[in-house]
Amino acid sequence: QVQLVESGGGLVQPGGSLRLSCAASGTIFSINSMGWYRQAPGKQRELAARLASGGTTNYADSVKGRFTISRDKNTVYLQMNSLKPEDTAVYYCAAAVRGSPLSTARDYWGQGTQVTVSS
Repeated sequence: QVQLVESGGGLVQPGGSLRLSCAASGTIFSINSMGWYRQAPGKQRELAARLASGGTTNYADSVKGRFTISRDKNTVYLQMNSLKPEDTAVYYCAAAVRGSPLSTARDYWGQGTQVTVSS
């Protein structure tokens, strides 16, 4: 089993910055990808940013140029700058993890952290 623990959410004014962290622990052989998804009230969960093990990144068009995803070992970060009210959502960490050399990757999710952008 793998646990993902997020931190760093909170309330910030428009134009401000936040940095989210997500640490993976448990039975981990390798991590294929880590990413951040977000879900605003009344909306579907959507990809914000994703980082594959080879270094490829994907960003939602709405966050390009403002958000930066990075990773250090089993922890993934999301640096969020120039935040807008429409960035308000619960942010979920996700990881595709292989538990052993013979296993395929499984998807794991964190519990979510609230980000509120408001004056």
